Amino acid sequence: MASNLTRLLQRTAVTSRSRAFSTTPPPRGRRTLGTLAAVTVASLVAGTLGAIYPPPPLSVLFPRPAPGPPAEPDSPESRAYIDGLEEELQALPLLNQLRQRSDAKGWYEVRPYQTFPEERRVNNLTAGALRGPGKLALLPLVRAKNDESESIVFLHVGRGLCGHDGIIHGGLLATLLDETLARTAISNLPEKVGVTAQLTLNYRAPTMADQFVVIKTRVDEAKGRKVNVSGSVEDLQGTVLVQATATFVQPRYAKVLHSAQLRKAMGEPPASKEHEEPVLLADGQDLNPSHKHR
Repeated sequence: MASNLTRLLQRTAVTSRSRAFSTTPPPRGRRTLGTLAAVTVASLVAGTLGAIYPPPPLSVLFPRPAPGPPAEPDSPESRAYIDGLEEELQALPLLNQLRQRSDAKGWYEVRPYQTFPEERRVNNLTAGALRGPGKLALLPLVRAKNDESESIVFLHVGRGLCGHDGIIHGGLLATLLDETLARTAISNLPEKVGVTAQLTLNYRAPTMADQFVVIKTRVDEAKGRKVNVSGSVEDLQGTVLVQATATFVQPRYAKVLHSAQLRKAMGEPPASKEHEEPVLLADGQDLNPSHKHR
């Protein structure tokens, strides 16, 4: 009985091994095609997702191609482009949040270079040479505290300002920070005229082109003819792209310098800092009640 059971188990094992070795594998060509199809599908999915949501390092190394700005700055196409950017600027959620804050009356708003004479503008870097579609298309919009201790500046940087394709040139960012920090410093000095500066920058992340950026400044210390200020360049989400500190010193001969042109370039605060609502003629308010109207 035991020997019969043993022989039966041996036959079963031999039969199982025979079946295992006799199983026919799939054709090699079919396996290769299946693997190739899987790799192709995975590549397409990864490529699509990468194009829609590119990782920052890939965006830096392989920037997306983009059409250039209008070539003629005075053409209808250029004016429409700039008008569109101005509409975007005025609709920025961050800007409107600042305008609606409870302390909004403690700040004033100006557009530097708006009244800058044309004969001076043509010989100025940021007001003239770098102004236009694809570069600094819009005048800066400055929101500054009435006591001049802080400012928040909105700028649009175009693709014509790149060093590496798609990334704003670091030297341009240094220039923008120098001018913006200088505005805050000069506003805190006895004479509102030129200064000499020592600037230190820390580049923390690449600044991508064709976007609005925010430059924030604040006074750290003001003493006589010397002002220490600090600031940063940020994107609209608050990511710090560049940080800077600077010391501005006013020369002793500052009193003999003419400051009217500088005030026009910087953007003078309004005569009244109460920020009353503008009077609209359509409201029917008589702006000159002593005049006899016909």
